[in-house]
Amino acid sequence: MKIYISIISIFIMSLLLSGCSKDAVKDGSGLEDGSAVSESYAYNADGSKVTELNLDKNLSAAEALMLSPEFSDPSSPLSRRTIYFGYDSSQVLNEFIPVIEAHGQYLMNHPNQRITLEGHSDERGTREYNIALAEQRAKSVFKMLQLIGVMSNQIDIVSYGEEKPVAMGHNDDFALNRRVEVVYK
Repeated sequence: MKIYISIISIFIMSLLLSGCSKDAVKDGSGLEDGSAVSESYAYNADGSKVTELNLDKNLSAAEALMLSPEFSDPSSPLSRRTIYFGYDSSQVLNEFIPVIEAHGQYLMNHPNQRITLEGHSDERGTREYNIALAEQRAKSVFKMLQLIGVMSNQIDIVSYGEEKPVAMGHNDDFALNRRVEVVYK
């Protein structure tokens, strides 16, 4: 009986220990000059070592696209994916026309790429009014993209109204909530 309990205890302990994840393991490797380098490696839940390639596999296509130089370079108009609007207006401001044109050109060059235009408003006005205004803002960007030559089946529109504010203040911060966000899928 004691042997049976010991075997079960050992089995349970081995199961518990095998469930522990390996967060990092130090691995020393010798260099040509005789010095040693210590490197840390991360491991997945299944015990396989995470490499840069494995990290890339975990990214969605849209996330990988946003890390590409043309989308992550601050000097590129494609890095700007938020179009702001004036108070109670759905008219695209002149300063955002080059941004919309850059996204339009990209979409025309990549006909399989899709986007969602997410319309937003500040909290002033009724919920229904803000939903309608945010939709009008997204439709304004949609129409400009169509005029540039983007196919309408590449674009979806969602109106959030005041539901997803980026600024919670009740002063000039309202302007940050009056926007359309271009979200690549």
